[in-house]
Amino acid sequence: MAQQQQISLPAKLINGGIAGMVGVTCVFPIDLAKTRLQNQRSGQQLYKNMMDCLIKTVKSEGYFGMYRGAAVNLTLVTPEKAIKLAANDFFRHQLSKDGGRLTVIKEMLAGCCAGMCQVTITTPMEMLKIQLQDAGRLAAQQRMLPSVVTTLKMGGTSAVLSRSYNTNPVMRVSATQITRELLRTKGVTGLYRGLGATLMRDIPFSVVYFPLFAHLHQLGQRSSEDPSVPFYWSFMSGCLAGSIAAVTVSPCDVVKTRLQSLKKGANEETYNGVVDCVRKILRKEGPGAFLKGASCRALVIAPLFGIAQVVYFVGVGEFLLGYTPQNIYSA
Repeated sequence: MAQQQQISLPAKLINGGIAGMVGVTCVFPIDLAKTRLQNQRSGQQLYKNMMDCLIKTVKSEGYFGMYRGAAVNLTLVTPEKAIKLAANDFFRHQLSKDGGRLTVIKEMLAGCCAGMCQVTITTPMEMLKIQLQDAGRLAAQQRMLPSVVTTLKMGGTSAVLSRSYNTNPVMRVSATQITRELLRTKGVTGLYRGLGATLMRDIPFSVVYFPLFAHLHQLGQRSSEDPSVPFYWSFMSGCLAGSIAAVTVSPCDVVKTRLQSLKKGANEETYNGVVDCVRKILRKEGPGAFLKGASCRALVIAPLFGIAQVVYFVGVGEFLLGYTPQNIYSA
């Protein structure tokens, strides 16, 4: 069994990488809309909803504007998804060594450990992606600056506005430039800004997702003698479990997005950690702000994990390496 587990690990890494790249390519525009909706404040809304955001993005930035930051995801999603799926498989295997069936608590523990492992890649990936995704929103807000300035002259001033904005156009920067600047000014820790919020999001997500998916997937087994499931059932199980887990942790995702956004728009406050962020959002925008972009996130995560589980269970990596596909939970 140990040899089988060792042999199949490279295949599982390949599966996670392929699934992540395919999924990100399909749903990245929705993820961009999610980030921009989460970052806009009440009273300064540039976008009414997801479709309005995507339409305005295409009009102002072109079709490929919807894919700003995609290169970062496509580069890092392979190790990120590979670590997440392979780590969950590994911990499930370790927790079931006694030969007994995994309890729900053990399944949640395996998911928790997988979530902790993946943040080593997820945090810097999200950090860079958010800066690139939100740049278009900041540029659009800056174009509206004259009307904002008029309002401020009549109603007050804003330290954030005077610090963050002027009449110069927003410069396009790359992920490489952002990385170099963060490393130069803040060191490696700069790339891990929002690590606590990322853990708050990814650990509960994995705790909910993996056990839920395992049980949904098990319902599709043809019989006790034949534990295989249809192709479509793996996809549907991944989509349903992913969407439920995504909405569950959406408030944590809003907090993470706000903390990791380096540049702020007009009248947008800064935050000193998770608690300060939660307090200010509650006071200024109300509880509903924690569900901003929740539907977008569900639409992103559902197909992303549906595709991931299909690739994983079909055994694309095993096929490429010449191995017999192994069920992720057969161990």
